[in-house]
Amino acid sequence: MQMTRDFSHYVRAAGEGLQHIDLAVEGVHCAGCMAKIERGLSAIPDVTLARVNLTDRRVALEWKQGTLDPARFIDRLEELGYKAYPYETESAEATEVAESRFLLRCLGVAAFATMNVMMLSIPVWSGNVSDMLPEQRDFFHWLSALIALPAAVYAGQPFFRSAWRALSAKTTNMDVPISIGVCLALGMSVVETINHAEHAYFDAAIMLLTFLLVGRFLDQNMRRRTRAVAGNLAALKAETAAKFVGPDEISQVPVAAIHPGDIVLLRPGERCAVDGTVIEGHSEIDQSLITGETLYVTAEHDTPVYAGSMNISGTLRVRVSAASEATLLAEITRLLDNALQARSRYMRLADRASRLYAPVVHATALITILGWVIAGASWHDAIVTGVAVLIITCPCALGLAIPTVQTIASGAMFKSGVLLNSGDAIERLAEVDHVIFDKTGTLTLPDLEVTNAADIPADILDLAGRLALSSHHPVAAAVAQAAGAKSPILSAVEEAGQGVRAVVDDVEIRLGRPSFCGAEALVSGTDLDPEASVVVFSKGGEKFILSVRQGLRPDAQAVIAALKARNIGIEILSGDREPAVRAAADALGIPEWCAGVTPADKIARIEELKQRGAKVLMVGDGMNDAPSLAAAHVSMSPISGAHLSQATADLVFLGRPLAPVVAAIDSSCQALRLMRQNLWLAIGYNVLAVPVAISGVVTPLIAAAAMSGSSVLVMLNSLRARSTSRGIA
Repeated sequence: MQMTRDFSHYVRAAGEGLQHIDLAVEGVHCAGCMAKIERGLSAIPDVTLARVNLTDRRVALEWKQGTLDPARFIDRLEELGYKAYPYETESAEATEVAESRFLLRCLGVAAFATMNVMMLSIPVWSGNVSDMLPEQRDFFHWLSALIALPAAVYAGQPFFRSAWRALSAKTTNMDVPISIGVCLALGMSVVETINHAEHAYFDAAIMLLTFLLVGRFLDQNMRRRTRAVAGNLAALKAETAAKFVGPDEISQVPVAAIHPGDIVLLRPGERCAVDGTVIEGHSEIDQSLITGETLYVTAEHDTPVYAGSMNISGTLRVRVSAASEATLLAEITRLLDNALQARSRYMRLADRASRLYAPVVHATALITILGWVIAGASWHDAIVTGVAVLIITCPCALGLAIPTVQTIASGAMFKSGVLLNSGDAIERLAEVDHVIFDKTGTLTLPDLEVTNAADIPADILDLAGRLALSSHHPVAAAVAQAAGAKSPILSAVEEAGQGVRAVVDDVEIRLGRPSFCGAEALVSGTDLDPEASVVVFSKGGEKFILSVRQGLRPDAQAVIAALKARNIGIEILSGDREPAVRAAADALGIPEWCAGVTPADKIARIEELKQRGAKVLMVGDGMNDAPSLAAAHVSMSPISGAHLSQATADLVFLGRPLAPVVAAIDSSCQALRLMRQNLWLAIGYNVLAVPVAISGVVTPLIAAAAMSGSSVLVMLNSLRARSTSRGIA
């Protein structure tokens, strides 16, 4: 009976004419595995994307719609020596936890065996130069074998299984030479013990396994921590929502059944499942993980809410603007996923180096053995030297050098509110020496605010705010926000394009254009902020001018100062009016600025700076900024920016502050330093260690210690990328 496989449940659309599936893959441990899998899957016709995520051992696959059966990918992975199945978050987490526990048990067994074998080896070493009898030495060797052999069989499973899968698929990976080296060392030690030889290498084999397991456990632990960041976002997604199916009737439905325009009920303690706007109710919401705002936001009429936000107190009715994969939370999740899967220039370099490893190291070991035999050494001594070469050339340090730094740096950046959208953004951002800011929506906040609210009497501002609640105009919304108005004036009447008026206590009050309030003369005689819009409030004969403008981001001045302190050039290129741009530049102390520029002008300026050798970071948010974002050496966009800008930018930052710009530059500089250090550590280790091993002066024990030490050193150095964001200090 032939069993059919149907994975259509896990396939989803991935754009026009494309389909997507995520597969969990067992046995992916290093850059070499990643490169082999991506090459093997990309070779299948009609596959448009094959990207391995080492963090959660997941392969993202895209292909032309209707051309391939997903089962073919699983078969291909099996041919490559990897077991695969459809990726599900819960099962992946359970598998990861089980594997982590297994690694810990293996490490415990190996460490316990190492300590005991070393206790037996030290007397043998000292006894060989003193008065130990051959019978005593043999006894100690047999005791070592009794401890080391079963311990190696159990603790070496992570490497032996991986190597066996690779060899069964007629390929190799980094675990193959490790397994060969360990097995050869153990086998030779048994033969030496039987022949009453002076030396055995049980200590080298078991110690090698111990250090390798330490490195693998540290690697997995680091990846689990980073994956927890994405897991935290995934946990924010609510699967169902209370949808109004009648005026007073709700039904709990899956998120997939909710569409823009629907109304949902959000009760206290619930996470919002959709993006939308509050149409009724009052509450406080926590949306710190979505927008970066750490304080609770007061939610009332017209307040936007996002999927993943936690409703703290009151009950809200929310009109849906986006649901399911169209929400801001889904967009952030996709950006984070891109960051974790991104491949940098240095990572590609490490991939290529790792790809050459297996044939080179096996050939080196074989040539070493044959060379020593030709030179007159015994087969015994030649094989011992070959084993030392196999062990000492393990490229774990090289394979870990770049992926670990990039993964840890991506997690550190996310904590600072920055998402990577491009694989080599870290390297390019670290080279930046000039920053160009767009003004509106970048240096300034997208929302309007009343700048002279403190100059208006409180009772007048309160009355203006209540009147403003009757208008949908964004300037009126800014007045209502400044006044903290809650209750509208019910008799208010809005005159389109003019303003709002009402009668309170037999006195007419108006809010709107100067002409609507009869205040043209007052406005023309007042020295006003050139960037601001003017709205007038009149109460009988009293008239008050309210200045409304987009305020600078709260930390814009500190960010500009921090960039200057790092000797980074700064300028503003904006399509806004000259007075507005000049005011912002003066407030921030930026001498270089240009107003009224078109997208073509921005590109021309960037090209001019490039001709001078400058590395330009463009920071912008609008659709008109997309061309210049693409033209710059590297680019950033706020999460509040246009979708096209976010898609074009190399990095996206969350929240209202501008500080993530500086944090990202600092993190990138530190990450690039660590990548270079790790590469030089790995290369330097091999340049020094390999010739020494070939010369025959290194025993398998010393080789095991040296190789394991280099891997742990690279891992520890990479962990420094966790605390790289100095912010704007």
